[in-house]
Order: sequence, then structure tokens, then C-alpha cells
Amino acid sequence: MPGAKITLPPLTYAGEGALENLLPEVKKFGPSNILVITDPILLDIGLVETVIWPLKAAGYKLDVYTDIEPEPPLACGEKLIDYTRAGGFDLILGVGGGSALDLAKLTAVLAAHEGPVKDYLNLTATRQVEHKGYPKILLPTTSGTGSEVTNIAVLSLESTKDVVTHDNLLADVAIVESKLTLSMPPRVTAATGIDALTHAVEAYVSIHANPTTDALALQAIRLISGSLRRAYRNGRDKEARSQMSYASYMAGLAFFNAGVAGVHALAYPLGGQFHIAHGESNAVLLSYVMGYIRTSCRKRMADVLEALGISTAYMSEEEASLRCVEELQRIVADVGIPATLQEFSIPESALPLLVEDGVKQKRLLARSPMPLEKKDIAAIYRAAFTGEVVEPL
Repeated sequence: MPGAKITLPPLTYAGEGALENLLPEVKKFGPSNILVITDPILLDIGLVETVIWPLKAAGYKLDVYTDIEPEPPLACGEKLIDYTRAGGFDLILGVGGGSALDLAKLTAVLAAHEGPVKDYLNLTATRQVEHKGYPKILLPTTSGTGSEVTNIAVLSLESTKDVVTHDNLLADVAIVESKLTLSMPPRVTAATGIDALTHAVEAYVSIHANPTTDALALQAIRLISGSLRRAYRNGRDKEARSQMSYASYMAGLAFFNAGVAGVHALAYPLGGQFHIAHGESNAVLLSYVMGYIRTSCRKRMADVLEALGISTAYMSEEEASLRCVEELQRIVADVGIPATLQEFSIPESALPLLVEDGVKQKRLLARSPMPLEKKDIAAIYRAAFTGEVVEPL
């Protein structure tokens, strides 16, 4: 068996003061025309100006592009790449949450290729990524997606999601500065925080987990357990925000290398069909998927429980794994995310189509410690609808 492959982005600055490295790093690329891809609300509240004013002061030409959407549809990506191809840009700067960063990675690479985005999607690819494209610098303003350190760009299709994935999508520079996350409202803090937790938990139980990803995942879980609720209650808690930024970064590295599985596979159709935010889609499914696959990874779930701050000293692995599911439910509830599909106004009649689209996510499902077939996926969606954690018959 070959050894574990560990892939890291070329350069990351993380922690207080990381933003000060933006101008020196931009200078290294010597750009003449920079495209800044960002969320429109971040432009409105002045956060983008905080990021780019040193570049303006240094005389760089900047074009700020904000025509993006949460959970971006394929058409959004196509439009941005057409814009980039026509604009003569030579450096891409992504500022925002996962959607903005994914689109920045996507356009930096595919704008240097021929053909539409759909030709490069995982499920329907007819072309291959061949070129590195334009250099890209990514600055997350949320603590959850880990997009700044992964090689994946996610797009929404008619009823599900798909990805473009290639190491050429990795950022040339990632800058993880927690002060850029202080303006996140509670709902976004909750959704992105549970997204990071899901990344860490799924990476830890993945069939591709290894000692490096284990260390990253468990430390991310420890930090999230101690800081997510605080950041949710008080967005100006700088210590909590700092811990969540580090947790998101580490969870991103963990899942990039070990992979995510059933939770994400089943979350994609929720986002595609009902436009539920990705973090909330993960959150509503997390305990039901982990409860269903629990018997395949009891020891690992006991480790997760320890990382969540609950001693397992007097528990069997069976008891600890059950308690882990309960604790995951508690964290989701504590940050105000609904516990069932019904609470997201998803009708029971939608379950069959969710199952059909969930089954298609073979890239993700292949990493689950318990094989998940159509009947299993149907049982999990049913459990998430009724609110009752179930196990295989």
C-alpha cells in the first residue's frame, strides 16, 4: 500500500497580523491588473476596502467583481470566467466566504483554459485541467469552509452540486486573518463553524485518515468545541474568532488530505434543490450520518468525544460513540441551527429525489468507513426528516 499523500498549499500566513503580508506578496507577482472577487455585502460594509487599500496606495490597478451568489450556480461561474477572459487580468484576489474563494480559484484556472466550466465538472467532465492559470491569493472572511487551502471549487446544479478539483486550484498564497471574520453575523458564524466541525469529524473517520490529518482534525475539534459557542454569542470575542480561524484552517487541511464523506455527499442535494446554506446542510445531517455509521468507527468517535471536551475514562467505546452523536446534536442546537429537514420546510415528498441525487456523489461516498448504498442513504434522509437517529438494520 502506498504511503499517505499530504498536499499543502504553497504558502499560508495565519494569525494576528497576517494581513500585513498581502502587499509584499502581491509585489512578488508584479501584476498590472488585479481582479478582486468578493461578496457584495463585504464591499458594502467596508471590509473589502480594509483589505485592498494598501494595494490602492501602492498604485495597483484593481477591478472589484461582486456579481456572485451564495452556493454559486454554474451560470455564475461561467459568467465570471467570461469576464476574466475578457479583462486582461494577471492576478486574482479572492476575499470572502467559501463561495467567493471557490469562484476565485475556479476563474484563476479555467479562464486560462478553453471551453465552458461544465466541461470540467467532476460528474460530467469532457476536458482536463492542464494549466496553472493566473496566480491567486485567497483571504477568508468566514471560519468554516477551508476553501483557502483546498483544490476544490463547488458549484450548484439544477438539483445537486458538483466540483472542479485539481491541484492547480490551490492558492499561491492564503492569508488567514481572524479580524476579517469579526463582522460575521451569528447565523453565518454558526453555519460556517459547523461546516468546519463537519470537515474535521469526517476527515478523522475517513478511510483515508492518517496521523497527519488526525492531528489536524482533532486539534480543530478541540478549538471549535471551546470557541464556536462563544463566537456565536459574541461576534466581537477576538480570542474566540482567532481560535475559529485556526480551527477552520486546520480542518480544511485535514479534509483536503483525508476527504469528507457521507455528510457532505447528502448535503449537496439539500443545497442544490432547496438552496440551504452549505454549513446548515451539513449541520442538519451531521448527527444522523454519524449515528448511522457509528458502529463502523466507534473508537474514532470516542476520540472525537474526547476532543469535544468530554472524558471517556469510564465509558466503553460503545457508550462513548453514542454520547458523541448526542454531543454533536447539542452543539448544532446551541448555535441555533434546526435539527430536522422538516424545520427547513423540506416536504416528505422530496426525499426520493434527494436520495437519487445523493447516490450520485460517489467521489465522497467512497471515503465513508461504512459503505453507504441507496437504502442506507434513504434511511439517513428519513431519519433527518423525522428527527430520530437510526442505525442499519
